[in-house]
Amino acid sequence: MDRALEFVGNHPFLFGILAVLAVLFFTIENKRSGRKISPNTLGMMVNSQNAQLIDIRAKKKFESGYIQGSRNIPFTELKDRIEEIRAIEQPVIIICDMGVQAGAAIQMIGKDSVYRLEGGIGGWQGAGMPLVGLKDTTPKKKSKAKPSLHK
Repeated sequence: MDRALEFVGNHPFLFGILAVLAVLFFTIENKRSGRKISPNTLGMMVNSQNAQLIDIRAKKKFESGYIQGSRNIPFTELKDRIEEIRAIEQPVIIICDMGVQAGAAIQMIGKDSVYRLEGGIGGWQGAGMPLVGLKDTTPKKKSKAKPSLHK
């Protein structure tokens, strides 16, 4: 640790360049993957700006549970429906599993008023928000009558 601090002290120019490059990397990466909104902000945007929700997960995942008001356009079909999404005048919020694939979708759409849900469906559920159409996938326990020890 002492050697690292000594290196930084002896080479402030190199350390400065490294810091600038790190800031640029995160700034560019954040723009490339789209503006994120929190689960709470999603609700406010739907209510105040009539934001449109587009869930890009596969149809089976969508049907197993989705955010109320969202429509399903699987990522695999997105290229064929880009113009349909670009024609939407309200803000558009892209939803995926964890928020990563939505960044790629935003880049494909190339429109300013498109956002991605931070953390995707996982972030939504983590914030305690409900899903519609959620099917109970836990197996039901069979109740077995215990034999009575008393006669």
